Amino acid sequence: MLRIKRVPTILSNYQKEDADEGGGGGGGCGRNCLRNCCLSGAKLPLYAFPKSNKVESCDKNEFPFAFLDSLLLGEWEDRMERGLFRYDVTACKTKVIPGEHGFIAQLNEGRHLKKRPTEFQVDKVLQPFDDNKFNFTKVGQEEVLFQFEASEDDEVHFYPNAPVNVDKSPSVVAINVSPIEYGHVLLIPRILERLPQRIDHESLLLALHMAHEAGSPYFRVGYNSLGAFATINHLHFQAYYLAVPFPIEKAATRKIKDLSGGIEISEISNYPVKGLVFEGGNSLKDLSDVVADTCICLQDNNMPYNVLISESGRRIFVLPQCYAEKQALGEVSAELIDTQVNPAVWEISGHMVLKRKEDYEGASEEKAWKLLAEVSLSDERFQEVMVIIFEAVEKKLCKNEQDVDEVCGLDNDSRATIVTGKQECLVQN
Repeated sequence: MLRIKRVPTILSNYQKEDADEGGGGGGGCGRNCLRNCCLSGAKLPLYAFPKSNKVESCDKNEFPFAFLDSLLLGEWEDRMERGLFRYDVTACKTKVIPGEHGFIAQLNEGRHLKKRPTEFQVDKVLQPFDDNKFNFTKVGQEEVLFQFEASEDDEVHFYPNAPVNVDKSPSVVAINVSPIEYGHVLLIPRILERLPQRIDHESLLLALHMAHEAGSPYFRVGYNSLGAFATINHLHFQAYYLAVPFPIEKAATRKIKDLSGGIEISEISNYPVKGLVFEGGNSLKDLSDVVADTCICLQDNNMPYNVLISESGRRIFVLPQCYAEKQALGEVSAELIDTQVNPAVWEISGHMVLKRKEDYEGASEEKAWKLLAEVSLSDERFQEVMVIIFEAVEKKLCKNEQDVDEVCGLDNDSRATIVTGKQECLVQN
């Protein structure tokens, strides 16, 4: 069993390094949390988004984007004025590192905690939910910005005081009290179901809808699996605004696969971390389903990974990684360990969150590249992972057409051709 010691990031003001804080009793815990003890009669704002997920619809109706944008930021700023954040992220120094790729460095000393490190298991991507450990049902309701769910009539609706439907288990958007950037929030799907940190089809589609509704090129949604620097084993995505392109978004790509429905899969090139880019499709659901199948395949094969959702849900990066594994095996240099940088989705995308002044002042493209290169799988291992992913995606597509045996039989030769994009086992519309 591989473990690393690190200080967990504080995402909620009610989070403790140790286990249970209580909050499950019958008389109310006094914290106004999201557990049965405090939910009776609770009301929270509700944003209901259209069920329609046609990609082209995002260019025809500007109202939902402008409204979600202003709602999220307005509520976020309200929490900042109320002093719910651990520090003022707008005061953190940020700069673009000179060089070809434009890595972004931020000095965020507020994220550095002088606490006793705890052990994290890094070689098991799927772990059961443990209600005794901190989870998001323990946050205070004041940290929740709004509920987020699909509407029933394909229209946008906002209800300032909507009852919390315990039986329905709402999805909620809450603040991250240790923000990396302006508007940093958490999307917690079906919060009362207490789901472990693992992507499923429904949760990923919800994340794409959030990116789609925001409609801003500066708003990105990210995901970290266990073993890839997720802090809490309770299903959640993160999102924030950054008014410059992420370096990974500007990286060159090479198309390696066309799927039915107009979905393209490309490989990232000229970037320190190897990964795949998914885009296209006739709807958000089409694209989401293929990416979810990919993530589920990685989870089932115990491969840690990160996901970046950009371009309002039209472009998704899936990035297998092995930094924590190398760290546990003693294969990462002391120089990199000393920076205390945990390369999760934002760092991998090129936004380097640095905790020490000397690292910020001495930041260079060479140093950023060196760190991220340690995150990436080797060429050989990445090729093996791609074969597994494409086989899983192809089989799922074929199963959807009830033709898996006839169309998706893969021998060793055909498995090899998958990597080059020559495999013809595709289900066409």
